[in-house]
Parts: sequence; C-alpha cells; structure tokens
Amino acid sequence: MSSLREQIGIIRRQLESVYPGDEAEELAWWIAEEQSGLTRTQILTGCKDTTFFSNTQDIIERLLHFEPIQYIFGHVLWCGLDLKVTPATLIPRPETAELAGRVSAFPFPYTSSPVRVLDIGTGSGCIALALKKAHPEWQVTGIDLSPEAVEVARTNAERNKADVSFHVADIFSDAPLPGSGVPYDIIVSNPPYICEKERNGMRRNVLDYEPSSALFVPDEDPLLFYRRIASLFRHQAGVFLFFEINEAYPDELAVMLQNLGYTDIQTTRDIYGKPRIIEARSAL
Repeated sequence: MSSLREQIGIIRRQLESVYPGDEAEELAWWIAEEQSGLTRTQILTGCKDTTFFSNTQDIIERLLHFEPIQYIFGHVLWCGLDLKVTPATLIPRPETAELAGRVSAFPFPYTSSPVRVLDIGTGSGCIALALKKAHPEWQVTGIDLSPEAVEVARTNAERNKADVSFHVADIFSDAPLPGSGVPYDIIVSNPPYICEKERNGMRRNVLDYEPSSALFVPDEDPLLFYRRIASLFRHQAGVFLFFEINEAYPDELAVMLQNLGYTDIQTTRDIYGKPRIIEARSAL
C-alpha cells in the first residue's frame, strides 16, 4: 500500500498528460487535502496520520476531461470564505479578490451609517460576502438574473454567517431594483465582459463548464453591461462605481463613464499588470 505522499506523485503524473506540471502538482495536493481532511503542512510534516485514501480515480478522470476541481468538490476557499460553487456560478478568481479588496480599502468620505452596497451579477455572492466580512457595519445586497445563482449565494451567506441580502433581478428590466427606495452608496460589479471572438483563446475548463451567460458579451457591444449599470445610477449624487473589466477596453470604458457625467475615473492594474478595475464617482 503506497503512502499518501507517493499517491500525490501518482496523481500528479496522471494529470500531467493534460495540465502543465505546476498546475498538475497543485491539483494533486488539492485532491490529497480534500480526500484526507489534512492540511498540506500536516501531510508534509507527518504530524497526523497520513493513511492511504481511495476513490480518487473518478476525480482524476473528471479533471482529465477539464472539469474544474472547484465544481468537483463543490466549494472553494476564497478571501477567507468557504464558498459553495456550482455550474450555475462562476468560480471566484484572484482578479475578483483584487476588486473586493480595492472596494474594502477605499477611503470613502461617508459620515453616516449604514453604507449601502449593491453587488450586481453577484453569482456565488463572493464579492458581496467579502465586503460584508471586511465591513460588518455595511448593508450589502447582491442581485443576479439567475435564480440558481441566487440560491447558491444565499447558501454561502448562511455557511459564512454573513447578513447579506440576495435577490433575483434583471438590470435591463424597468422594474425597480431591490432596496432601491433608499439610495445605494457603492455599486460594484463583475459583469460579463468577454467578447465572443475571444472564445478561441480560452481554456476548456472555462468554456465547457462555467456559465456562458456570466462570461460573454456580443462582439459589437463589449460595454453593454457597464453602460446599463452606469446609466441606472448616473443621476444619483456621489455614488461610487467599481467594475472588474476586460483588459482590452479600459480607455473606451473611461470615456463612456466620462460622457455619462462620472468623475474621479481611475483604472487599476491587477497582479498580472493588466488593467482590471475601473472606478468612478457620479457628479455631486
């Protein structure tokens, strides 16, 4: 019977047939930690019983067909949150963590309480929950067009003990948005922003498994969602917008926001040096 460390090597070698070596290594460790219930440190130091674990071949086969490991295990650790994820929701990414961090650390000039935040296209609820964790005093709401995604977000609020309200809503509808009777102070969104023409450069684990409706916009209108969101709030004095963006369109988006009357427009690059966040403020 092989040791757990030996099994990790066996799993890695199988996965290397379709994944780069470093990614195969990470996936092998992920499987080991999930299957054994031990942390990597515990496995490496042998401070706990690292007994043989079984039933990994099905997981390996699913990975070899490019199914995301987050969907296989049904959750992901992100920004200190344990989030349920399903094929109804995007898998939270490091770039989106940067967006949540930017909003959390921003020096807002608010003097009254509570600050009201709306997360548009909330998906798993990751951004809304990260903001609530960083600022428990904020009143945070998340909306999404997908009832299945909203159900996942509500589950994540419960499992992370966060008082965040999630609703099904369509920003292209004429119906009032949930909670819009009282003005929101912060609007944050990671909307669909990948053009259809970019499909050919994307990996199968994204194209075959993650929800297309949360990823893609028409080639002829890449700013579709940004324009709609910015238009909805352009007449609300002093509201802050924060968007995750397509690296190909920061200048076009900045011009659009300026034309809609927004000021203090700023673009921030992500950890890979790509323009990934844009922020703006409506005129006072």
